[in-house]
Amino acid sequence: MKKQILTFVLLVATSVIFAQGPILKGQSQINVGVGLSSWGVPVYLGFDYGVHPDITLGAELSFRSYNDNWHDNKYNHSIIGLLGNANYHFNTVLNIPSPWDFYAGLNLGFYSWNSPNDYEGSHNSGLGLGAQIGGRYYFSNKVGINLEFGGGNAFSGGKFGITIKI
Repeated sequence: MKKQILTFVLLVATSVIFAQGPILKGQSQINVGVGLSSWGVPVYLGFDYGVHPDITLGAELSFRSYNDNWHDNKYNHSIIGLLGNANYHFNTVLNIPSPWDFYAGLNLGFYSWNSPNDYEGSHNSGLGLGAQIGGRYYFSNKVGINLEFGGGNAFSGGKFGITIKI
């Protein structure tokens, strides 16, 4: 039993020692997960690229579907979103330990609601500006988890997912 505990402690310590923080200039990562929204549970796929040691630019595609009752009729809707984002990573300026990555930024996005033809509420969002604040914890050089909160877009509650450096 002691040998198993020692092996587990060594594995955890090794993963923390070799874990890295935010992506560096010229590196990229993929984010995938689920979000919070009053219009169903969105799933998203995102891409970030390091343009500066503390700045990333990215893009994101999301999808969700939900049901709605309107004038005693039940309707099924779906929303497809596409947005671009820019984030500043605070690790350097705040001297945050390597496996962590804390960031904040702005996004610009467009959302399209697809609804049945007889539903009066079909619409597009137009271009919308939003903001986000989030963090990641990297378990290794390549894999981490992320948590982000935001406002001003269709992910207004937040999102949770996995980050994979490529």
